[in-house]
Formats: sequence, structure tokens, C-alpha cells
Amino acid sequence: MTDTPYSPTTPEIAGWRKQLAPGIHEAFENFSRAVFTDGALPEKTEQLIAVAVAHVTQCPYCINGHTRLARRSGAGPEEIMEAIWVAAEMRAGGAYAHATLALHAMREAAPDDE
Repeated sequence: MTDTPYSPTTPEIAGWRKQLAPGIHEAFENFSRAVFTDGALPEKTEQLIAVAVAHVTQCPYCINGHTRLARRSGAGPEEIMEAIWVAAEMRAGGAYAHATLALHAMREAAPDDE
């Protein structure tokens, strides 16, 4: 990702973020470590979920970071791409399912002659 509107996370920026709210920063880091520790799900699965969610939330920092972490935890390129396709289907499925709301609204707003 060389041409992007997103500023890079530098050690200076990361340090400033920590300096501005050190307690919250530490709590978040502890939470993140706890989430991505093997538990009922192995870390590889957790990272694949993170890759999928990162694509739904469209966070380039998360996409890059969790894709790399998924690879380091043993996920292959095919597994990562499949996780991304699952995310794409779920995002599209949300629009499909929510069409029900538009259909009800159209019915309620229909002129009397329809």
C-alpha cells in the first residue's frame, strides 16, 4: 500500500497516542493480547476472523496487520482469501436482508391507487 490517503503509523505517532492516554492504551493492549491468545479458538482462526472483520470495517491498518498476523499464525493465502470472501458475502447479505425494510417502507408509502 504505497499510494494511500492514510498516514503511516510511526513509532513517534504510536508513542504520542500512548502518552495521551496511557492507562487506556495499556488496557487496550492487554485486551488485544487476551483476545488473540489461544482459547476455544486457535490464534490462526482468530486472525482469520480479524481479517474478515477488517475487510467489513474497511480499516486498512487492520487489513495489513491482521493479514500479516494470520500468515504468521499459519494461515495460507487460500484461507485468507476465503475469509475475505466470507466477509464479502456477509456484507452483501446484510444489504439483501435489509431490503425487507425498504419493501415495507414502499408498501406503507404507496399511493392509494397502487
